[in-house]
Amino acid sequence: MKQLNAPVLLLLLFLTPLLSLGQLKHVPLQEGPDAKVKKTAPSQAMHLDFPNLNRIAYYKDSKKLSEIQRLERRKQYGQALPLLERYVRSFGIQNFYKDTNLLWRLGQLYERQGMMAQAMEVYRLVLKHHRTDVRQVQSYYDSLEQNTKDYYVPLSYYYELVEYRKSISTYKPPRGVYLNMGNGINSPYEDYGPTLSGDNNTLIFTSKRTFQGIESKPNEDLYYSHNNNGYWSEAQSFGKPINSIFNEGSATLSKDGKTLYFARCESPDGYGNCDIYKATMQPDGTWHEIQNLGPNVNSSAWDSQPTLSPNEDTLYFASDRLGGFGLSDIYYTHKLKNGQWAPAQNMGPVINTRQSEVSPFFHPKYKVLYFSSRGQLFNFGDFDIYKTYHVGGRWQEPLNIGPLVNGRGSEYYFTIDSQSKNLYYARSEESDIKNLELYSFPLPMEAHPLAVTKVEGVLVDSVSNKPLSGIISIIDLDNGIEISSKYIRPDGSFAFNLIDNSRYMMIIQSPDFFTIERELALKQDTSFQIMTTVIDHNIPIVFKNIEFEPNESIITEDMHQILDEVAYFLVENPSFRLEIAGHTDSAGDPEFNQILSKDRADAIMQYIQSKVRIEEGRIDAYGYGSSKPLRQERNEEDRRINRRVEFRLIKPVLQGRGIGN
Repeated sequence: MKQLNAPVLLLLLFLTPLLSLGQLKHVPLQEGPDAKVKKTAPSQAMHLDFPNLNRIAYYKDSKKLSEIQRLERRKQYGQALPLLERYVRSFGIQNFYKDTNLLWRLGQLYERQGMMAQAMEVYRLVLKHHRTDVRQVQSYYDSLEQNTKDYYVPLSYYYELVEYRKSISTYKPPRGVYLNMGNGINSPYEDYGPTLSGDNNTLIFTSKRTFQGIESKPNEDLYYSHNNNGYWSEAQSFGKPINSIFNEGSATLSKDGKTLYFARCESPDGYGNCDIYKATMQPDGTWHEIQNLGPNVNSSAWDSQPTLSPNEDTLYFASDRLGGFGLSDIYYTHKLKNGQWAPAQNMGPVINTRQSEVSPFFHPKYKVLYFSSRGQLFNFGDFDIYKTYHVGGRWQEPLNIGPLVNGRGSEYYFTIDSQSKNLYYARSEESDIKNLELYSFPLPMEAHPLAVTKVEGVLVDSVSNKPLSGIISIIDLDNGIEISSKYIRPDGSFAFNLIDNSRYMMIIQSPDFFTIERELALKQDTSFQIMTTVIDHNIPIVFKNIEFEPNESIITEDMHQILDEVAYFLVENPSFRLEIAGHTDSAGDPEFNQILSKDRADAIMQYIQSKVRIEEGRIDAYGYGSSKPLRQERNEEDRRINRRVEFRLIKPVLQGRGIGN
């Protein structure tokens, strides 16, 4: 698509940076592989920490609570705030579901002091950890969040947008999503838990494709596949001694490929239901020296799904042990100087919720943790994949990685190759939650670890300065990949997290104005104000570029951009009709002028119909000659104004769904 030239009477369009690039605040990148991630995390910055979490189960100090309540009764809120904040910082895990009222009060005190970022942080904790009905809190939080959250278009509609753009532009379509890895990897039974070797050429996963015993009970085993010239070989079992009569799965490899961490369940040497083990590769390529990681890591409950940090000194895993926040939580343990693992610790109330968090995956290069959750605040389905950044010693508010990964079913065991090009994960359809299969496809932008540079803006009417609605899409021009489209928020704002030093095309579509396109050469966090004039369907549009040669009705090259935009608008909004009216000045023969004006309107109609496929009857062409002048003709300027083609876009009373409706 081409950029639209402004018509004389109606359409004004300009893109104005709120700050010049030189004025934008820029945080220098730090050295090291995670420098870009450290630069800024797109999630909300956390300011609270809870040092008591892994020390005490519950904190209570009646004297301090009484003092806080006394100050609140006297409306001395400024004095009560720091006391309540210190009290909340002392919370143990049980406080989060037993004393959510204190979190709510702290949020209210923050809000009274104008500290909205801190208030929102605490309100999120209330919603993640309450165990009672908090519909009023949820409603209040939603009202605060309406102009900051993302409004994704439905995935099916997103593909309608993609198909539309494929037919009218040179943008490459997005690479496929939900691509099943095929029968060489998947079986008729559950397949899940993928992990990659350091060189990305070996895929290890868990499968229930084998059965044992008289009752043919499914047995979980580990399988592997090798990548040969872009194709995965048929999966093979690890065999003994990794696989046994017990259940094995959810493995992760060290970078050198010589140490395998995995879960084994119901083993006689286990501490609970499932434990985490390690095995060492021998010089002959076999696996031996299988060892339980011990009671510092494993508990009397279910412990599974290990993942290593990039420097391999920290192990993250999921567990449903007693004393956590929810049904299952994510824990971590670090390696001591003697090579042993330290006592495992809970990751805290930002990552874990009253529901279930499982299948952590630490990116092999950056300080980004991915995990599956059903308790975070924004879910597309049952379990969704989230990412969280480690910034300033704290894990930030998790971000849903978007509808190109998360569907209406459940998604687990998210894994990315070391180059952040492809993802691997297990998902189930909404209708069959238990039928997990492995999928792989190119990594979408929302899931990319380096998508931390914010592009945000606001769209307003240039006449009234009121916010406008529409759909905004971003296309990665370097890779030809389209990013998930979003509806513009109620206040006219929008925001995307993109990758720095890349080129993007921003497209905004609506039935209320012509499509807006702007190219961005992204260098740092950037804010824009976009202003356009709404199409008034009661006033005809006159374009300055639609000027025919004297006594001619031939479409010239200069007209193509404008007419293309009109054609695209009709495709985007299939329920709209178009009236084209040709007008001449009063010079010459009136009958000839009427015929000439009709020929010009017909020529425009035929051009649009040749450009895009338009249903018959949606365009009407009329010729009025000199019968409807805009002004009395006293000079050439008056005659030029009267020589015109008017476009009237007729908005239906009941609209169908066009792009942006």
